[in-house]
Amino acid sequence: MISEQRHKKGNLAVDVGLAANFLLALLKTSVGIVGHSPALLADGINSTSDVAYGIVVKIFMRLSSKPADREHPYGHDRLESISAVVVGAFVITTAISIFWSSISGVYDLYSGVSDFTGASQLALWIALFTILLKIWLSLWTRRLGKQIRNNVLLALAADHRNDIFSALAATVGIIFGRAGFLWVDPLAGGVVSIIILLTGVEIIRESAADLMNTLPGKTLTEEIREKLKKIDEILDIEEIHGHRFGLYMVVNITIGISPDLTVAEGDRIATRVEEILVNEIDSMRRVFVHYHPVQNRRKKGSLG
Repeated sequence: MISEQRHKKGNLAVDVGLAANFLLALLKTSVGIVGHSPALLADGINSTSDVAYGIVVKIFMRLSSKPADREHPYGHDRLESISAVVVGAFVITTAISIFWSSISGVYDLYSGVSDFTGASQLALWIALFTILLKIWLSLWTRRLGKQIRNNVLLALAADHRNDIFSALAATVGIIFGRAGFLWVDPLAGGVVSIIILLTGVEIIRESAADLMNTLPGKTLTEEIREKLKKIDEILDIEEIHGHRFGLYMVVNITIGISPDLTVAEGDRIATRVEEILVNEIDSMRRVFVHYHPVQNRRKKGSLG
């Protein structure tokens, strides 16, 4: 039930963002052309790419909600991280496209090729509307993403945040362009593209970390060590490796116990480790425990 509600909230955020981006892509692209604003047009291209990868994200979100099966015993939640990588790739591609278009626009102005004379008042209002809408979308999507611990929504929230900067730069460019500083409008798009590029790289970096099974964070590692202190027979915790599957974690942990204990006693300790971690840590789905003998002299310092 929790997993079902989580996927419903995730799909809602994706649908709302997709609808908003479709509206903004239509408005900014058309007004950017009619209202003679290179910055707003570049921002419209950004929103158009948002629509394209929003559709891709929606497909991946639907696939990730499929229940576990024989080939995927932990479900399909890891598709969320793959989807976030797709988002990052689209963001980077869009940034490069906007940067090239903006620099080309500045060059055309200085070379006398461009007939740009400043953007219309309507273009300014559309840019301001974009800022307000994207502020709300960014805050709402980020809050929902943290609530259900969904990397896709956090990536989308970061992209919504980028759109705020993009629209803000377009607004500044339009204002200065209307005041006679024509070069500011296209240059604003180039500045924004750099911000978008850096965010795309960060989205891919964080999502790739999940796919590559990096070690659990410091907070979770310390929590695991602290909870296992109550088991006196554990003399050492050598390794903790985590595998993230959407909301849940699967952990492989290696512990050291006294060489005087029997195999049956070792199995009992391992079972207790699994029960403690699964029952006391909400995100823990399964724990695999490996144990082997260590000397008693290692007992205290290695657990803390």
